[in-house]
Amino acid sequence: MDSITNSMTLIENNFCNTMKIGIIGLGFVGLSFASVLGSKKYSVIGVDSDSQKVNKILTGKAPFYEPKLDNTLENALKNGLKITNEINQVVTECKLIFIAVGTPQRKDGSIDLTMIKKVVKEIGKNLAKTKNIPIIIVKSTVVPETTTKIILPILEKESRKKVGKGFGLITNPEFLRETNAINDTINPHVVVIGGYNDKFTKEIENFYTKFHKNIPIINTNHQTSEMVKYANNSFLATKISFINQIATICEAISEVNVDTVATTIGLDPRIGSLFLTAGPGYGGSCLPKDVKAIINFSNKYKIKPALLHAVEEINQQQLENIINTIKKKVGKINNKKITILGLAFKDNTDDIRDSISIKLIDLLLKKGAKIIAHDSKAIFNTKIIFGEKIQYTNSIKEAMKNTECAIIMTTAKEYSQINNNELKLMKKRLIIDSRRLLVNRNLDVDYSAIGMG
Repeated sequence: MDSITNSMTLIENNFCNTMKIGIIGLGFVGLSFASVLGSKKYSVIGVDSDSQKVNKILTGKAPFYEPKLDNTLENALKNGLKITNEINQVVTECKLIFIAVGTPQRKDGSIDLTMIKKVVKEIGKNLAKTKNIPIIIVKSTVVPETTTKIILPILEKESRKKVGKGFGLITNPEFLRETNAINDTINPHVVVIGGYNDKFTKEIENFYTKFHKNIPIINTNHQTSEMVKYANNSFLATKISFINQIATICEAISEVNVDTVATTIGLDPRIGSLFLTAGPGYGGSCLPKDVKAIINFSNKYKIKPALLHAVEEINQQQLENIINTIKKKVGKINNKKITILGLAFKDNTDDIRDSISIKLIDLLLKKGAKIIAHDSKAIFNTKIIFGEKIQYTNSIKEAMKNTECAIIMTTAKEYSQINNNELKLMKKRLIIDSRRLLVNRNLDVDYSAIGMG
């Protein structure tokens, strides 16, 4: 039995050590993936066009905050993880080439494919110069038909090779959660492989079978795998907007608690408890972008996604509800000092992309408010947007001094520990608690909470 186990371990180690893996794009997805693979002694080359980012990664520090990432990255570098800004090495040496560059949102809601087109073109040009037959795996979030109608033609044109012969092509969407990226990379809830059901598809399935133990693997075509990512995120956004709509109704009814409502319906196995926490609205780099992108994509086919439009509308209403509560409690907002507690789109990250807090600050500034902002991790990124237009502090006491209203926007533990000594520093003791962190606290304060009647 021991000899069999040892033999299997040897086979897996050889698999790890002999097959080179390239990862192009070292943002949240790419760097997390490269770090985990490298820490497990896979032979990995990470590529990013940003030399400044590359230099920082080489020091063992990620260019953004993500729990466990720095330690994982350090281990990966010790185990031989290579970081460069040159794609040619990846194309000529690597068996698997993962593309993880960003697909940011345009003003009309569509995705911007500029970066991925550039990368694919460069891969194709280098592919023309090598005998290597790699498998190219698209991890970037792209709308259905992007891989077959945009990426594939570029690859075949630039490489002068045909898919299935000169290279393999796979779509492989990711489902990482910020603040949990390392755990999600190691233990995803599912792996989706979109391809042509050829030998390359089987090789990728074999790779993931060895990398992940007992994880469901879904084999499908390119278009379906692309659609899965948008369906997944749009459904999560829908659950959030649903419970926020229920929260608004709860607020209008005496002594109704939205958390009890959410907990109870979440016990129904047909519904489930995740993403049923009422709050100021959904934000971050994925949900807002992906909902808008699939709406835009649907419009091209003359489909009117009424539900998704409603999801967006309800999300915007949450922000308006907060503004209305402020007006109701403090009167005219002009020249009023207002404290924002929590700047990132959620706790324990420095990511402010599509953060509801940032949108709220922008609206309050337009109404003439004086803003003081508190966050343990996201102040630096917030300064990039607002500069000296607002005040910043790492101290809750300082954030409370002479303010007319304090708004809790994230679930940071320190906000649940706010006490009367800190509240005494306020000019007007008013708390708007979008996360209901202080519901059961005996505090001397005028208290409003989302979803509390």
